[in-house]
Amino acid sequence: MRPVRIYAIASDFSAQSQLYALMIDNLPNKTDFDRITDWVFDLDNTLYPRHTDLFSQIDRNMTDYVATLLRLPREQARELQKQYYRDHGTTLNGLMNLHKIDPNDFLEKVHDIDYSWVKPDPALGEAIRTLPGRKFIFTNGDLGHAQRTAEALGILDHFDEIFDILAAGLTPKPARQTYDLFLEQHGVHSEQAVMFEDLPRNLVVPKDLGMATVLVVPHNFDQALGEAWEHDGREGEHIDYVTDNLADFLGHYLSIAAD
Repeated sequence: MRPVRIYAIASDFSAQSQLYALMIDNLPNKTDFDRITDWVFDLDNTLYPRHTDLFSQIDRNMTDYVATLLRLPREQARELQKQYYRDHGTTLNGLMNLHKIDPNDFLEKVHDIDYSWVKPDPALGEAIRTLPGRKFIFTNGDLGHAQRTAEALGILDHFDEIFDILAAGLTPKPARQTYDLFLEQHGVHSEQAVMFEDLPRNLVVPKDLGMATVLVVPHNFDQALGEAWEHDGREGEHIDYVTDNLADFLGHYLSIAAD
């Protein structure tokens, strides 16, 4: 497996996207995933493209939740929401730590969204179905959201288990203990697993544990890659591959593995 070093990411979007574009050329060889028995996928902005109007709905709902809870103007609530995300791993974690909210109330309200924006992805479904071994969704969202999203994509039946934020004891990625708990609960051997994620920082621990890592970026870089601080952990050799099309990436591997 050929590790990809991500050097400094420039602050301007064009330089950032050019660097990722070069990294996309690093496709897996026929034998790179021979050892893989467990395929682990993040959910939001990974199993569906970032331009899908889905997580943006959740993000708006989180801002509204903070605004209502703390009686703040929306702009100020938005800033505070992102501060909680930066400092505590998720907005939920920040609200629990600082305001002792009911996590079930938060999860119910922020996931009250329109899933019709998610379109079936038969190519992705067929690729995931064909992968040898077990398949998992590992998300900082809740089980209901993961199930509804995967069902809308037409891929729910291809997964063996979903590990959500409640299964993680409300401790989100990228906390090491959350990955350890996932591995332990499902009997996953890290050196025989691969993790697919849209946030570089969430791939640092998997790589340290011995997992193969794949960063999923927006298709053709037609959308910004999120807030700059979301890309903590982008430097180093913890990202093995980058793709802007998950179905094509998996299809490429399956085609060469079958030869």
